[in-house]
Amino acid sequence: MKIQILKPFGPSIVKLKIPDEIVNAMNDYTDKIIIDKQKLENLDHGAGLAGNVHQEFLLDINFMKKIDWANFLAKVCSQWIKHHNGRELKDFKIIKSWIVRQFKNEYNPAHHHTGHISGVGYLKVPDNLGTTSQKNKSINQNGKLELIDTSPKLLSRGNYIIKPEVGDFYLFPAYLLHTVYPFSGSDDERRSVSFNAALDPLAASL
Repeated sequence: MKIQILKPFGPSIVKLKIPDEIVNAMNDYTDKIIIDKQKLENLDHGAGLAGNVHQEFLLDINFMKKIDWANFLAKVCSQWIKHHNGRELKDFKIIKSWIVRQFKNEYNPAHHHTGHISGVGYLKVPDNLGTTSQKNKSINQNGKLELIDTSPKLLSRGNYIIKPEVGDFYLFPAYLLHTVYPFSGSDDERRSVSFNAALDPLAASL
């Protein structure tokens, strides 16, 4: 599996492409869940998450097994750990994985996750995320993910901005603060999948 390891600041992060079959399966799953009111109620996880967004719900265990989600994530993490400290990943456990449905003017405030590793992948992204309120602004953060490690220091950035693209998937340490900015240019959905996972203690150590 081809992964790209990025180190824009202190901790490294991983970027890769989710296979098209997983993107399609996630979107089909989501589209079916949102019209099944009983199942949606059972899987609803919005109260347990930080987002001020339209909807957040868990992936059920049977679906994750069907698409081999844990094995896919474990393979990525295994490569990452091997590159970072030369150790073999002996144990990988998904704590939870969920879908985030974000629409115009909604956002995810700065927060961190539980476990050792977290990540986000993009399933749908509006074509138009809107413009800045001030027309002369050179940077537009609408709908983007920001990873925050610390305040900027000499020759060291403290943050990393990610523009969402369908199929892009980023993994990062669960302690890393991150936030998603609102967008304004479209009524379309910004849909993503996230997860938290625990690693065996040796693999997770320095």
